[in-house]
Amino acid sequence: MFPELVGNTALGKSAPEINYLSTSAFHDHVPVNYNEDGVRYQSPTLKTGSIDDLHKAVSKDSNAEKQQEGKKITEGLATLKYELQHDRQLTPLIDDGQPDIEGYNTELSQRGNPNWHSVPWLYAECYLYRRMATLFSTSTHWKSYDVFHAQKTSTFRSSRPAVLELAARYNQMIEQFSSPDSALTEATEEQRTTAEKALFTEMCEICLWGNATDLSLLTSLSYENIQKLQGAESRKKNEEKILVNDFPAAFACLKNAQKSGSKERRIDIVLDNASFELFVDLVLAGYLLESGLATHIVLHPKNIPWFVSDVIPKDFADLLSMLINAKSFYETPSEDEKAESKTPASLSEKDQSNLQALFQNWSTLYAEGKILLRPNTFWTEGGSYWRLPKVAPSLHEDLKDSELVIFKGDLNYRKLTGDAMWDAATPFTEAIGPMGPGSGVKVLALRTCKADVVVGLPKGRDEELRAMEGGGGDSGARKWAWSGKWAVVSFCDGKA
Repeated sequence: MFPELVGNTALGKSAPEINYLSTSAFHDHVPVNYNEDGVRYQSPTLKTGSIDDLHKAVSKDSNAEKQQEGKKITEGLATLKYELQHDRQLTPLIDDGQPDIEGYNTELSQRGNPNWHSVPWLYAECYLYRRMATLFSTSTHWKSYDVFHAQKTSTFRSSRPAVLELAARYNQMIEQFSSPDSALTEATEEQRTTAEKALFTEMCEICLWGNATDLSLLTSLSYENIQKLQGAESRKKNEEKILVNDFPAAFACLKNAQKSGSKERRIDIVLDNASFELFVDLVLAGYLLESGLATHIVLHPKNIPWFVSDVIPKDFADLLSMLINAKSFYETPSEDEKAESKTPASLSEKDQSNLQALFQNWSTLYAEGKILLRPNTFWTEGGSYWRLPKVAPSLHEDLKDSELVIFKGDLNYRKLTGDAMWDAATPFTEAIGPMGPGSGVKVLALRTCKADVVVGLPKGRDEELRAMEGGGGDSGARKWAWSGKWAVVSFCDGKA
């Protein structure tokens, strides 16, 4: 019935237990419950903050018709939250004209029209956000409204120290690439390759740990902890936290493509979170282009607001706008700062100059067609990426043209692996099923662990981590994998 399960069976083994328990770290933690069959599950949750933000936007609008429609959408969100909390039955999605609605409703019927507390997490969580989107897409005045925009903006403001640090580092790096006096000019090929590999690893690690500050963790991390996670010193300390590290294989893949002399060398990034994480994704994209490891980058955002913090196309434009208007953005007090009579520190001329240079570089790369945005409805469908070859064959064929497809973040990893409770020692190449060997797609997953699902670990490593304080012990849950403090970097050459 569901392609990811059929795929597992086709591999000559029974499908792993679908993960009803996986902690939804994208949201506030909720209690583990039991359904009628005694199966443990964890409900998806709807953040009250999104309802509050919409309520504020509606109350500030002077257009009576738009205000009335906004109130109706707010009521729709409140109804959705009530149904979720009280374990009501999931209802078919309203047809908003998009091609994925039929697939959602067909699967809902195939699953027996379940209640919230008896449906697998992955489908339920995706259904939740897709249903939220229909409330806006079927409206007249609120079609393009992102109910999570305020939260994204707030997160980027709080990332100011790391943004300034990385802007300066990026600009220095670009200058070195174009300088005839670079220390690598006189270096041997081996020395250059060693240096390039080290820089590639550093850029990718920045991109990897940028995920540790997505909106899902802000309920438990203080401002100081956010800064700590984003700093250069912290990145060095966190190298030992990368449990699976396939960066060398990924670098070799790109270096071989560069040496082949191919004029078109594309790298794709399936994006995760907006705000600071999108910023570091662009740091990586710019580096890959300026270093010559890629000739162009294709970014894959979501086409609707998704899982609170995921990137939609407008977030890219908003980020560039924040950079070019950095002084106003960072120095204008937020509503909370106004309430507390706080005044943000002024940006120095050097910081302003660094951010403007960064804007100029990225906007030029975009204008030249070297950075492309390519949303697709598949990324917001309810199933796993095991379905990609059959459900979205044109997208699958397109990804085959890429030298490397980088999947960012926890949700993309869970979708790659079917969100199933694999043994942690299961090879990554096996767990991604139809996206693995023979798929024609070279996959690199950059993921800080925020849920039980994890594969590719050396035998016995999962048991060691569970035995640590707070690791889960005999509870049946991989609690060590919930915090985002551990990471996996997994590569599969689907073209081999």
